[in-house]
Amino acid sequence: MASRSHFNTDPNTISFGERLARSNAFGALFQEGMGLVEESATYLDGPGRQESKTLPRMAALAYATESMRLTTRLMQLASWLLLQRAVNEGEMSRAQAATEKHKVKLSRQDSSAPPEAYDELPERLKELVGRSLRLQDQVLRFDALLYGAPPPSVPSIAPTAIETQLQLLRRAFAPA
Repeated sequence: MASRSHFNTDPNTISFGERLARSNAFGALFQEGMGLVEESATYLDGPGRQESKTLPRMAALAYATESMRLTTRLMQLASWLLLQRAVNEGEMSRAQAATEKHKVKLSRQDSSAPPEAYDELPERLKELVGRSLRLQDQVLRFDALLYGAPPPSVPSIAPTAIETQLQLLRRAFAPA
């Protein structure tokens, strides 16, 4: 299957993805992502550690698994966000970022705990996991716009009104 370039090679064509990456929407996504990384680290190193010590055995195992998955997910997302910021600030080209992003291993990574164990997890951890999954969906959509990666097959959350409009625009302007 031939690879198709998703970079804007025609100077008269405006790439929606590239324009979006340089917009306030990306700035807000970047701030949200970096804030979530810091917030999660603070929780996991402090109150979360204390809360995990009081959990029953199965819930404690689920806590360990979910906290590792949360950390891994956030590291991937932060790496992707930092790459895009480097492009926006002119520190690297979009083509260089496309090459580097393969090292990031950006992928969908949902919760893996059984529902009964997940229900016993501290509310704060569940809230952080939920926010990280929403951020993951947003980054995967951004990535698909910028690099032509396949969009997530089944979103883990309901799309926002803006995401719904973006999906409609993509369908309307997709090649026949």
